Amino acid sequence: MKVAIIGTGYVGLTTGVTLAFLGHDVTCLDVDAAKIAQLNQGISPIYEPHLDELMAASRSRLNFTTSAKDALSQAEVIFIAVGTPSLADGNPNLAYLKSAAQSVGEHIQSPYVVIVNKSTVPIGSGNWVESLVRDAFRAKNENSKSQFVVASNPEFLREGSALMDMLFADRVVVGSDDEKAVSVMRKLYQPLIEQTFTPPSFLPRPENFKMVNFLSSDLQSAELIKYAANAFLALKISFINEISELSEKVGADITHVAKGIGLDSRIGNKFLQAGLGWGGSCFGKDTAALISTGKEYGLPMVITQAAKEVNTRQRIRMVEILASELKILKGRKIGILGLAFKPFTDDLRDAPALDVAQKLIDRGAKVVGFDPIAMSRAKKEWADSEIQFADSAEAVFEEADAVVLVTEWPEFLDLDFSKLSKDMRNALMLDGRNHLDVAVLKKAGMKVITLGRSS
Repeated sequence: MKVAIIGTGYVGLTTGVTLAFLGHDVTCLDVDAAKIAQLNQGISPIYEPHLDELMAASRSRLNFTTSAKDALSQAEVIFIAVGTPSLADGNPNLAYLKSAAQSVGEHIQSPYVVIVNKSTVPIGSGNWVESLVRDAFRAKNENSKSQFVVASNPEFLREGSALMDMLFADRVVVGSDDEKAVSVMRKLYQPLIEQTFTPPSFLPRPENFKMVNFLSSDLQSAELIKYAANAFLALKISFINEISELSEKVGADITHVAKGIGLDSRIGNKFLQAGLGWGGSCFGKDTAALISTGKEYGLPMVITQAAKEVNTRQRIRMVEILASELKILKGRKIGILGLAFKPFTDDLRDAPALDVAQKLIDRGAKVVGFDPIAMSRAKKEWADSEIQFADSAEAVFEEADAVVLVTEWPEFLDLDFSKLSKDMRNALMLDGRNHLDVAVLKKAGMKVITLGRSS
């Protein structure tokens, strides 16, 4: 099938590359000429494990362009995967979505086109997008007989494992009241649903993985599924973090508590890792949008609101712990290990590291950070901050009064802490992810503070 993807961010690019690998002819459209030039050279503008390799494997069926006409005119399925960042009131900014919808209406020419909302959008946006496309289409194509339908196909990708999540998904959700549109989307995803494709050697099929669930629903339900799923995952993280604080008070070990909870098949062990809380582009934005949607209908989303408040408190706790240990933060050097919001990505959106660092800087501390992957992006995106950047993880420890592990990169497990503890002014390690081996750190002469367990 001929597929167009509007937007080459995390969602658009991984969707486009995956569909091309499955055998479809895919054209990715973006207004950023520099990004398109980079992609045409086979270089991904984002860090995602194996993305460059899958791009290379799919190159014969994958095109990148800034021309809306070239991308959209002959497409049978058009994915809108543009950003919908939060506004100050919690509502998503729909300016990019509006522009994309109008462009689609101006350029579609195929007899039947399914326009797919892949961006996370407010409930009811499908109807709005359809009206935008229709108005632009009628203004530009008075005599055209093209037909189109808007469907919702929410993404459930985790940065750092997005390609695995695409190829071996838990489910594919399609929202539409049009049976033909659902049929087209099922056909598009058929190789993935039935797992008839040969996976690449670098992304092997999980053992005993045989089929992907396909769920069709009405448009509004599909839109709400995305928000509800992310809000529930955010809630799990905030819940275990709230319990971790109680664990400290009563002398329990949160790692044992989380394991005991997670062994219950009704709950499961995923997203029960206590620590600094969630960041990234999805949870904060989607919980805010869900709360805002509730307000529109006079419905307080109290559980979702509580999840956001607990998450914010986790970042404040880190600073409070350091202040309690060091007494005075002014003039102290604090090292930050990990800048990306999670490992295996260079994404810095709503990264806990920036929030913690800024709170420390506001209290007069000098903050030096390092990340194995996100350094170049951090230097550019955080250029206005007073964070200093180290050339290596080891440099973070030099004359530091404390070091905080913020992102649980595996590389940090292999540091020579015996040597590094001697480089510090005060050998204090605060593990914000319960990631490091406490025994190893103590043997190296460090005082160790973890979250939710006695150190």
